[in-house]
Amino acid sequence: MRRAVKVLAAASMMAATFWASISEAAFFSFPRALKFQVEQISFEAPALTPVGHTRFCQQYKDDCEIQGVDFRRRNIALTADRWEELTSVNRAVNRSIIPQRNLGGLLTEVWLVAPRAGECHDYAVTKRHELLEHGWPSRSLLLSEVVTVSGEHHLVLIVRLKDVDLVLDSLNPNVRPVTQTNYKWLRAETPGNPRYWSTVSVPSRQHAATLPG
Repeated sequence: MRRAVKVLAAASMMAATFWASISEAAFFSFPRALKFQVEQISFEAPALTPVGHTRFCQQYKDDCEIQGVDFRRRNIALTADRWEELTSVNRAVNRSIIPQRNLGGLLTEVWLVAPRAGECHDYAVTKRHELLEHGWPSRSLLLSEVVTVSGEHHLVLIVRLKDVDLVLDSLNPNVRPVTQTNYKWLRAETPGNPRYWSTVSVPSRQHAATLPG
């Protein structure tokens, strides 16, 4: 038994080291000369708040408050530590929630933090909750509704940084720039207040840099 435990512990340490090495390599191969604003979404016009988000804010009030206020509005740089945190949270949440479709439609849709099983919105709000707990400001963590290539509505988390907006997605283990997703972007939380949403657009892919997986 003791030997089995030691083998399991060693395997866990090796796996952690493996993912950390991959994450670090991906970060340092990130293009250093991103064009300013090319990799970021644009906010256009006020949009209706999703019904699921309104219900979510009633249950998880703290997650819908402005947190980590920076009066200087300083942009957050992408460092190796922040990159590791984003990739770790994305993969951990994707593994921890079992995919389960809600067959009742919007009337029965409930967005939950860290459920045992759930849909895309549960993954997205859980990742945002985790990053808020790690001290990320609310203005940098924006839930966003998109349409996939198959025509399904889908919720992801946008992380706003100095030169790039990154996407944490339940359909992909890799953290990617918004321009590398093949999604139609509909609306997102506004940086000023997570309770308000706006229509958004994304720059053309032809101007985008590629972020390693």
